[in-house]
Amino acid sequence: MAGDGETWRRLKVRYPNHIATHSREQVFYFDRDGLLRRHDYDAEVSGSGPAAHYVTDHKEFNGIVVPTTRRVYLRQPDGSRAPEPLVVSIDLRDVSFR
Repeated sequence: MAGDGETWRRLKVRYPNHIATHSREQVFYFDRDGLLRRHDYDAEVSGSGPAAHYVTDHKEFNGIVVPTTRRVYLRQPDGSRAPEPLVVSIDLRDVSFR
């Protein structure tokens, strides 16, 4: 898959029933540096439909790389993101681990 002018590698995951998650089947997209860039799932628990969850602005906190910007859009039947509505918007400014 191409994203932001790059080619991203896909990892399709099928979770067993005993693991609580957005949906049983999910797809993760990684850039050439191995950083997560997009996460596709069907939000079965909320009934809000197929989601394209983009993560950007990766920063290092205590040696761990964290995407500090998260944007979730509805996913269209062809796999592309719908331009509207923006379903979730999260910006992290400071991250600490315990």
